[in-house]
Amino acid sequence: MNSLYLGIIVFLIVLAVFDLVVGVSNDAVNFLNSAIGAKVARYRTIVIIAAIGIFAGAAMSNGMMDVARHGIMSPEYFSFYDVICVFLAVMVTDVVLLDIFNTLGMPTSTTISMVFELLGGSFAIAIIKIVKGTVNSEGVALTIGDLLNTEKALSVIIGIFLSVAIAFILGTVVQWIARLVFSFTYRVNGTSTGIDNLKRAQSHNLLSSSLKIGIFAGIATTSIIWFLLINGLKGSSFMTTDLKSFINEHTWYILGGGFAFFSAIMILLSALKVPILKLVVLMGTFALAMAFAGNDLVNFVGVPLTGLDAYNDFVAHGDGDASGFLMTSLMSSAQTPTIFLVIAGIIMVLSLVFSKKAQNVVKTSVDLSRQDEGDEMFGSSGVARILVRNSQKAAYAISEFIPKPVGRWINSRFNADEAVLAQGAAFDQIRAAVNLVLAGLLVAFGTSMKLPLSTTYVTFMVAMGTSLADRAWSRESAVFRITGVLSVIGGWFITAGAAFSVCYLVTNLMHFGSFAAMSIAIILAIFILVRSNSRFAPKKEDPLDALFAEIIHSHDKSKNWTLLKQHVNRSANDIVRFVAEKYLTITDAFFHEEYRPLKRATHEIETMRKQLKRQRRKQIIAQRRIDPVLAVERGTWYFLQHTSLVQMLYCLKRMNDPCCEHIGNNFTPVNHQYADEFLSYRNEIEQLLQRVINQDTANNLAEPKRMDELVRNDAATVQSKLSDYRKRIISDIHTQSLNIESMTVFLNLIQESQELLSALRHSIRGRNRFME
Repeated sequence: MNSLYLGIIVFLIVLAVFDLVVGVSNDAVNFLNSAIGAKVARYRTIVIIAAIGIFAGAAMSNGMMDVARHGIMSPEYFSFYDVICVFLAVMVTDVVLLDIFNTLGMPTSTTISMVFELLGGSFAIAIIKIVKGTVNSEGVALTIGDLLNTEKALSVIIGIFLSVAIAFILGTVVQWIARLVFSFTYRVNGTSTGIDNLKRAQSHNLLSSSLKIGIFAGIATTSIIWFLLINGLKGSSFMTTDLKSFINEHTWYILGGGFAFFSAIMILLSALKVPILKLVVLMGTFALAMAFAGNDLVNFVGVPLTGLDAYNDFVAHGDGDASGFLMTSLMSSAQTPTIFLVIAGIIMVLSLVFSKKAQNVVKTSVDLSRQDEGDEMFGSSGVARILVRNSQKAAYAISEFIPKPVGRWINSRFNADEAVLAQGAAFDQIRAAVNLVLAGLLVAFGTSMKLPLSTTYVTFMVAMGTSLADRAWSRESAVFRITGVLSVIGGWFITAGAAFSVCYLVTNLMHFGSFAAMSIAIILAIFILVRSNSRFAPKKEDPLDALFAEIIHSHDKSKNWTLLKQHVNRSANDIVRFVAEKYLTITDAFFHEEYRPLKRATHEIETMRKQLKRQRRKQIIAQRRIDPVLAVERGTWYFLQHTSLVQMLYCLKRMNDPCCEHIGNNFTPVNHQYADEFLSYRNEIEQLLQRVINQDTANNLAEPKRMDELVRNDAATVQSKLSDYRKRIISDIHTQSLNIESMTVFLNLIQESQELLSALRHSIRGRNRFME
């Protein structure tokens, strides 16, 4: 029997390795997004610094292990068998849930997963014991309050969710103050970050700029050292009682002296043109990685290592009675061997370096907080629209009470148009520094209070708060970014509910199913992990997205015009190709009475319409980066082409909807005689569409304009044929006994085919004039 439990413990440890890999893939966003978003160093450099922080934090993570031991459950009332059921259910549920979120590219919280899984599993065992009428040593029936550490669990849960609001508010306030002080044209290494470098070099005093940046860096450095090193090292062997007392009695002297010392050093380095802000950002990356390891390592290895301690205690004192031996030993604090923590740190670093999923999740957070305009990953929602509308009204009302000179001065400090970001950067170094330092301090404070705050919650909401304060959410992008924030937060709450519910069910199955249910759960977890990792492949970057990114980060208007023409031409070609495919699908499905292709086409047409809308937004943004005179001249023809492409999609929709309803209701089909004649015209239209596609993809045509003119003339000819054919159909309807329902849908198909050709002709004309 002991060997079976040993096998389960070994599996828990093996699963902890997978949990570390999956968890770091998810939580890499926490300490990498700001440094990557500001492009302060190469990715490899950032990872090395983060790795050092992870090792430092892992070595001091021992105190947080108590959350898994007695932070949620009261182990003195849980048997060894109960604990094994809970821990195995927690690990199986945790790996599966986190892997699903990582594959979707959505940040979630390992802390939320671990806490709510432990709560769900412990609650399941508690209910079983209460139903059985289990009593304590005094013969009193046990209650939920006895079996669960409700006070500690409640404080942990409240701390996690309260951290969302605190992080967002602090991020907004601190970044707003920082931007008032520095604006977007702060001086780095003697050079202004604004566009008008020379003018500002004459009007700004280098000493004043070095002073501000030095003080800012001094505050950041002092805060990091105090909260991370001093608070983090409280449990270390060299932190004696006398040293702790000295620190507590002289806290403000230490903070004041540290601030003065580090500020003086940073001011001097700034005057010597040392990149202070890059140093602060990298130091913040180290600090947050260290805080992450110290706070979140328990999420990955806390349960397996606690399970190992429980097994050792059972083997030594349990006498083989797994269901009767109580886990009183788990009431004591953890004494985790350092070697386990170091090994965990090594696995975390390797996962960080080689995980493709980590880079995918980082992209989500960086995109939602970037400074410039660009493609929005999320659509809009009703809640986001209401929030934006009410916020605008509130902001307007508040602005009425602010004196106009003060308002103008504040607006001048937030003029993002003057900022010059590094190539590929989503925001500047001031915001990156605030993101990292503030998030690190909040997490370290929670760790010092032995509250496992969600690193994901804190870092994500700080980033959202600082981006809001920086006015990165314009009226055009606010509704999309708020929708994104709500989607991510909603994902967290879904994680909490799913973690609790799934772990509750799995724990019950294991408790009553014994080793058979445990074996099935283990096999299922392995199968899901293997399948998920074998299926996952990084999404290939869309060539249109690459073109757009190149336009956004280029200041060469001539180059941008060339890139914009390529972008417009490729996106238009994609639409025409889609129209050709779906037109063939709709007509074939209608005449062959196939319902499913028509149903699928409904969704596909709507998806393509939304995609075209997103492309239009990006192309309009790109037009702001070309010569303004040229943008005005070609703008009319651009909108003619775009409107024509939209019309082509609507033609497909107006064809598909009646056909789908007709076939879905099993109405009488169109007579083959009429269908065969129409299909000959349909084939001519398909050939015209293919000629447009082939011409767009062939760059070596000698006379593209003449070829386009031939296509337009041929399209007009087919239009005329369809017009004559439609008139004959109408005449036949009145003179012959034809099915009214089927012929009405058929007439709509003919008319929309004419409209499709008309829109195609207009799109060709608009494209030619735009490309001149």
